Amino acid sequence: MEQTNKITFSNPDTPLIEIHDDLFTQKRIRVFVKREDLTDNYISGNKWYKLKYNLIEAKKRGFNTLLTFGGAFSNHIHATAAAGKRFGFNTIGIIRGEEHLPLNPTLSFASGNGMYLEYINRTAYRNKYDPELIHKFKNKFGDFYLIPEGGSNSLAVKGCSEIVSSINIKFDFVCSACGTGGTLAGLIFGLNNNAFALGFSVLKGGEFLNQNIKSFLKSVDAEELNNWQIKLDYHFGGYAKVTDELIMFCDNFLKKYNIPIEPIYTGKMFYGLFDLIKQDYFPTGSSIVAIHTGGLQGLNGLEFRGKYNSKKLLNLKSRLNDILLD
Repeated sequence: MEQTNKITFSNPDTPLIEIHDDLFTQKRIRVFVKREDLTDNYISGNKWYKLKYNLIEAKKRGFNTLLTFGGAFSNHIHATAAAGKRFGFNTIGIIRGEEHLPLNPTLSFASGNGMYLEYINRTAYRNKYDPELIHKFKNKFGDFYLIPEGGSNSLAVKGCSEIVSSINIKFDFVCSACGTGGTLAGLIFGLNNNAFALGFSVLKGGEFLNQNIKSFLKSVDAEELNNWQIKLDYHFGGYAKVTDELIMFCDNFLKKYNIPIEPIYTGKMFYGLFDLIKQDYFPTGSSIVAIHTGGLQGLNGLEFRGKYNSKKLLNLKSRLNDILLD
């Protein structure tokens, strides 16, 4: 437990569940799911660990305001707004693109939790860390603690490393979806070469993640770690792109294992994991821990955009009120 001023961030005790499948039996593989989607009702999954030390640092340094970046359906924006309200920070979200009313469920939640939403065009967003732009934000909003897009920085790496220490079995591989690479870098750091970390890019053209992770590891003096790889072939067309095949996979996964997943992050990771097992990527006898990084609020966004009509997953709200967010 860490406590700084009025912030107490105690990591929740989330379950580790073994799932069974004829495929695993055939390949003599064991697969476990670390249910980090159950960390918190609102600061869910990997976002809890990414924000943890950032908020402690912000409070320690006397900041009252957090400023961060994200897309209109960002899990990070959602979690930062909730964390700000809970721990007494003002929050500002710099949102990629134009404002559209009514607000989508993610931004409506963020605004309802006190986050001020500032929209910038996509060209400006690509240069969001430009000193001149940051200076303009400070002139407009006053001083703030800046949290990068996705919450990924050296403090996030430190936080995510604690996911590893919470796994109480011996294992050979740990798997995670990758958007910015911060979570995977934290897992690599926590493993310290004692197991192999496998990331699944949810973005088309995710080669840049390799450099991101190297940079994150360097920021915690761990650039020598080489126990990791990113798989680039399971993005299904790009970020937030879904297909009927992926939707069906998520539905079947829920039906078989009673574990909700979504097709933006965790669905792609689990699909890739099953495919690699079929291809004999993992040595016989391997134990694999798949990190469920949460993000289930993203289902609301897919429903809002009319891109997701799976009753099985959309009805999770009524069956899993403590996971999915209204």
